[in-house]
Amino acid sequence: MQSPFTAMHAYHRPTILHHSIELPADFKTEDFLAFHRRDLQSVAEQVGTRFIRKGLIWHNQPACLTIHFRDQTAVAELSVDGPSVLSGQNKLSTMVKRMLGLTQPIEAFEQTYRDHPQLGPLIIRNPGLRVPLTATPFEALTWAITGQQISVHAAIAIRRKLIQRVGFHHSCGLMCFPDAGQVVQLNEIALREAGYSQTKARTLLNLSVMILENRLPLDDWLESSLPVDEISARLLSIRGIGPWTINYALMRGFGWLDGSLHGDVAVRKGLQALLGSSEKISEEQTRDWLTPFSPYRALIAAHLWTLSIE
Repeated sequence: MQSPFTAMHAYHRPTILHHSIELPADFKTEDFLAFHRRDLQSVAEQVGTRFIRKGLIWHNQPACLTIHFRDQTAVAELSVDGPSVLSGQNKLSTMVKRMLGLTQPIEAFEQTYRDHPQLGPLIIRNPGLRVPLTATPFEALTWAITGQQISVHAAIAIRRKLIQRVGFHHSCGLMCFPDAGQVVQLNEIALREAGYSQTKARTLLNLSVMILENRLPLDDWLESSLPVDEISARLLSIRGIGPWTINYALMRGFGWLDGSLHGDVAVRKGLQALLGSSEKISEEQTRDWLTPFSPYRALIAAHLWTLSIE
């Protein structure tokens, strides 16, 4: 049965945009690919050893973003099932740089803390570590809501079912991660059937409505000096969204590196390993330990994640 979202869009000859970006010598291609390789069923992303292909929404049209990594260059191609969009080339460049973490002040962070007794060894071990980003802030927010209080494996399965429930395809065959306009056309029952709890389903629907009503102008915020306090206040007004969800979404969606992820279990586990503690580290202890490292607390959390998975 054809999805109503697919039926809304007749096939158009695709518009192709290209962009190449020189990568820093310490860029970790595998870190970026691993982040997007989480769903092994590959309904919306296909990841190889040196490329990623991802379905997304581009100005309300199905699109497929392909990034090939060749030596120290990332070659991006965006295939849009529809007519060209003004300023599309600039928007593609901005999106890819953000996704790759190339706008993050990694060099300044490493210079500041390379001699720190605890962080220094982490930096030496993971030089050039960046936080890979989602294609859009909405995708990051959706993932953060989906992943609340459940395992990564369970969150991946629910994310997949959401994508399949919307069923918006690009002509290459990949499904596209939905935008707020598509999610809001689902109802609570459909989201529950995808695996969301009642609270999470209502949170995701309320978030989508606020975006469509421009009470959460995510795209505008991307193009401005990030108003973190304003974003946080508006998101906190949505029932079901708390500090961890906000800080995680600001990191993965906008590239803001100062969110304190002390509520993250893997961050606390990594800190315990870093400090060589025989006892578990509490949220309060993690918060207090991270506080002096502002404005890099979320980046340090990413370093701590590398310890938690060992």
